[in-house]
Amino acid sequence: MHRIVQPRDEKGQAMTEFAVVLPVVALVLFAIVQFGIAFNNYLTLTDAVRRGARTAAVSRQTGAGSPAAVAAVNASATDLQLSKLAVTVSSTWQAGDDVTVTATYPYSISLFGLVVKSGSLKSSTTERVE
Repeated sequence: MHRIVQPRDEKGQAMTEFAVVLPVVALVLFAIVQFGIAFNNYLTLTDAVRRGARTAAVSRQTGAGSPAAVAAVNASATDLQLSKLAVTVSSTWQAGDDVTVTATYPYSISLFGLVVKSGSLKSSTTERVE
């Protein structure tokens, strides 16, 4: 006589696998979201600096730290906290010379309350004064 062996009852196996994999998937998902926020801040900063440099190049105001260029950067950086945004404008303000606008903004990538990476985003644009 042969005895037919029934496979063991596998109820709960999928739930156990899900419980093991869920923290890893959640960690990866939150890391992607945090990186996306930091990347969006960098793109906003880069666009704001470009706009500030263009404003500085055509405004023909004398002196470093042109208020028009700084105001243009602040106006374009709507997604960023302006209190944390540092903007510098440097140029000799002569026609044909270059004007450089640089801005920095802090970032922090944290997962479940633990800061994984932090630092400053920096963007700089140079344009010729018209």
